[in-house]
Amino acid sequence: MIKRPALVWTLIAVQSLCGGYFLWELLGSIFGLPTLPLRWQWREVIEIGAVLGLVLGAGFGVSLALSAQREIARANSALRLTAGKFSEEVDAYFARLALTPAEAEVAWFILKGLPLVEIARLRNTSESTVRVQSTAIYRKSGTSGKTQFLSQIVEDLLL
Repeated sequence: MIKRPALVWTLIAVQSLCGGYFLWELLGSIFGLPTLPLRWQWREVIEIGAVLGLVLGAGFGVSLALSAQREIARANSALRLTAGKFSEEVDAYFARLALTPAEAEVAWFILKGLPLVEIARLRNTSESTVRVQSTAIYRKSGTSGKTQFLSQIVEDLLL
Protein backbone atom coordinates (compact mmCIF):
# COMPACT_ATOMS: atom_id res chain seq x y z
CA MET A 1 0.00 0.00 0.00
CA ILE A 2 2.80 2.43 0.92
CA LYS A 3 5.59 2.11 -1.60
CA ARG A 4 8.07 4.38 0.19
CA PRO A 5 7.66 4.16 3.98
CA ALA A 6 10.86 6.15 4.57
CA LEU A 7 9.30 9.10 2.76
CA VAL A 8 6.20 8.87 4.95
CA TRP A 9 8.30 8.77 8.13
CA THR A 10 10.34 11.75 6.90
CA LEU A 11 7.12 13.64 6.24
CA ILE A 12 5.87 12.80 9.75
CA ALA A 13 9.17 13.98 11.25
CA VAL A 14 9.03 17.31 9.35
CA GLN A 15 5.40 17.83 10.36
CA SER A 16 6.17 16.99 14.00
CA LEU A 17 9.21 19.29 14.22
CA CYS A 18 7.45 22.22 12.56
CA GLY A 19 4.30 21.65 14.59
CA GLY A 20 6.33 21.43 17.80
CA TYR A 21 8.08 24.70 17.00
CA PHE A 22 4.79 26.52 16.32
CA LEU A 23 3.18 25.02 19.43
CA TRP A 24 6.14 26.18 21.55
CA GLU A 25 5.90 29.67 20.06
CA LEU A 26 2.16 29.78 20.78
CA LEU A 27 2.54 28.52 24.35
CA GLY A 28 5.42 30.92 24.83
CA SER A 29 3.31 33.91 23.87
CA ILE A 30 0.36 32.74 26.03
CA PHE A 31 2.25 31.67 29.17
CA GLY A 32 5.34 33.85 28.85
CA LEU A 33 7.70 30.93 28.19
CA PRO A 34 11.03 31.66 26.56
CA THR A 35 10.91 31.50 22.78
CA LEU A 36 13.60 30.48 20.36
CA PRO A 37 15.34 33.53 18.90
CA LEU A 38 15.31 32.73 15.18
CA ARG A 39 16.07 35.06 12.35
CA TRP A 40 13.17 35.67 10.01
CA GLN A 41 14.82 33.61 7.24
CA TRP A 42 14.87 30.49 9.43
CA ARG A 43 11.30 31.12 10.51
CA GLU A 44 10.31 31.27 6.82
CA VAL A 45 12.10 27.96 6.17
CA ILE A 46 10.18 26.37 9.05
CA GLU A 47 6.89 27.77 7.74
CA ILE A 48 7.65 26.45 4.24
CA GLY A 49 8.47 23.05 5.76
CA ALA A 50 5.20 23.07 7.69
CA VAL A 51 3.18 23.98 4.60
CA LEU A 52 4.91 21.34 2.48
CA GLY A 53 4.37 18.79 5.26
CA LEU A 54 0.66 19.61 5.45
CA VAL A 55 0.14 19.54 1.68
CA LEU A 56 2.10 16.31 1.18
CA GLY A 57 0.38 14.78 4.21
CA ALA A 58 -3.01 15.61 2.73
CA GLY A 59 -1.96 14.08 -0.58
CA PHE A 60 -0.75 10.89 1.12
CA GLY A 61 -3.95 10.81 3.16
CA VAL A 62 -6.13 10.96 0.04
CA SER A 63 -4.00 8.32 -1.67
CA LEU A 64 -4.23 6.00 1.33
CA ALA A 65 -7.98 6.59 1.66
CA LEU A 66 -8.57 5.69 -2.00
CA SER A 67 -6.37 2.62 -1.66
CA ALA A 68 -8.23 1.56 1.48
CA GLN A 69 -11.56 2.08 -0.30
CA ARG A 70 -10.45 -0.26 -3.12
CA GLU A 71 -9.25 -2.85 -0.61
CA ILE A 72 -12.56 -2.66 1.27
CA ALA A 73 -14.50 -3.19 -1.96
CA ARG A 74 -12.33 -6.25 -2.77
CA ALA A 75 -12.74 -7.60 0.74
CA ASN A 76 -16.53 -7.12 0.60
CA SER A 77 -16.65 -8.94 -2.73
CA ALA A 78 -14.58 -11.80 -1.32
CA LEU A 79 -16.83 -11.89 1.75
CA ARG A 80 -19.95 -12.15 -0.42
CA LEU A 81 -18.30 -14.95 -2.38
CA THR A 82 -17.39 -16.88 0.73
CA ALA A 83 -20.77 -16.20 2.33
CA GLY A 84 -22.58 -18.33 -0.26
CA LYS A 85 -23.25 -15.63 -2.81
CA PHE A 86 -20.83 -16.98 -5.37
CA SER A 87 -23.50 -17.68 -7.98
CA GLU A 88 -24.95 -14.18 -7.59
CA GLU A 89 -21.50 -12.66 -8.06
CA VAL A 90 -20.82 -14.80 -11.13
CA ASP A 91 -24.25 -13.94 -12.60
CA ALA A 92 -23.55 -10.23 -12.01
CA TYR A 93 -20.15 -10.70 -13.68
CA PHE A 94 -21.79 -12.36 -16.69
CA ALA A 95 -24.29 -9.47 -16.82
CA ARG A 96 -21.38 -6.99 -16.90
CA LEU A 97 -19.98 -8.93 -19.84
CA ALA A 98 -23.41 -8.55 -21.54
CA LEU A 99 -23.79 -12.30 -22.08
CA THR A 100 -27.11 -13.50 -23.47
CA PRO A 101 -29.03 -16.01 -21.31
CA ALA A 102 -27.84 -18.88 -23.55
CA GLU A 103 -24.23 -17.64 -23.37
CA ALA A 104 -24.50 -17.31 -19.59
CA GLU A 105 -25.72 -20.91 -19.36
CA VAL A 106 -22.83 -22.10 -21.52
CA ALA A 107 -20.43 -19.97 -19.45
CA TRP A 108 -21.65 -21.68 -16.28
CA PHE A 109 -20.99 -25.08 -17.84
CA ILE A 110 -17.53 -23.90 -18.92
CA LEU A 111 -16.93 -22.67 -15.38
CA LYS A 112 -17.87 -26.14 -14.12
CA GLY A 113 -15.22 -27.60 -16.42
CA LEU A 114 -17.47 -29.47 -18.85
CA PRO A 115 -16.25 -30.13 -22.40
CA LEU A 116 -18.17 -28.62 -25.32
CA VAL A 117 -19.58 -32.01 -26.34
CA GLU A 118 -21.09 -32.51 -22.88
CA ILE A 119 -22.47 -28.95 -22.81
CA ALA A 120 -24.15 -29.51 -26.16
CA ARG A 121 -25.70 -32.76 -24.90
CA LEU A 122 -26.99 -31.16 -21.71
CA ARG A 123 -28.47 -28.22 -23.62
CA ASN A 124 -29.91 -30.33 -26.47
CA THR A 125 -28.05 -28.30 -29.06
CA SER A 126 -25.33 -29.03 -31.54
CA GLU A 127 -21.68 -28.83 -30.64
CA SER A 128 -21.17 -26.14 -33.30
CA THR A 129 -23.81 -23.95 -31.59
CA VAL A 130 -22.02 -24.31 -28.26
CA ARG A 131 -18.70 -23.60 -29.97
CA VAL A 132 -20.13 -20.35 -31.47
CA GLN A 133 -21.55 -19.36 -28.08
CA SER A 134 -18.28 -20.09 -26.29
CA THR A 135 -16.40 -18.04 -28.89
CA ALA A 136 -18.80 -15.14 -28.19
CA ILE A 137 -18.20 -15.55 -24.45
CA TYR A 138 -14.43 -15.44 -24.90
CA ARG A 139 -14.70 -12.40 -27.20
CA LYS A 140 -16.93 -10.50 -24.76
CA SER A 141 -14.65 -11.31 -21.84
CA GLY A 142 -11.52 -10.37 -23.78
CA THR A 143 -10.04 -13.84 -23.42
CA SER A 144 -8.86 -16.38 -25.95
CA GLY A 145 -10.05 -19.66 -24.48
CA LYS A 146 -11.43 -21.67 -21.59
CA THR A 147 -8.33 -21.54 -19.38
CA GLN A 148 -7.89 -17.79 -19.76
CA PHE A 149 -11.64 -17.25 -19.21
CA LEU A 150 -11.58 -19.26 -15.95
CA SER A 151 -8.45 -17.47 -14.83
CA GLN A 152 -10.03 -14.09 -15.51
CA ILE A 153 -13.15 -14.98 -13.51
CA VAL A 154 -11.04 -16.01 -10.54
CA GLU A 155 -8.92 -12.89 -10.81
CA ASP A 156 -11.82 -10.46 -11.27
CA LEU A 157 -14.07 -11.96 -8.61
CA LEU A 158 -11.62 -13.06 -5.95
CA LEU A 159 -8.71 -10.70 -6.33
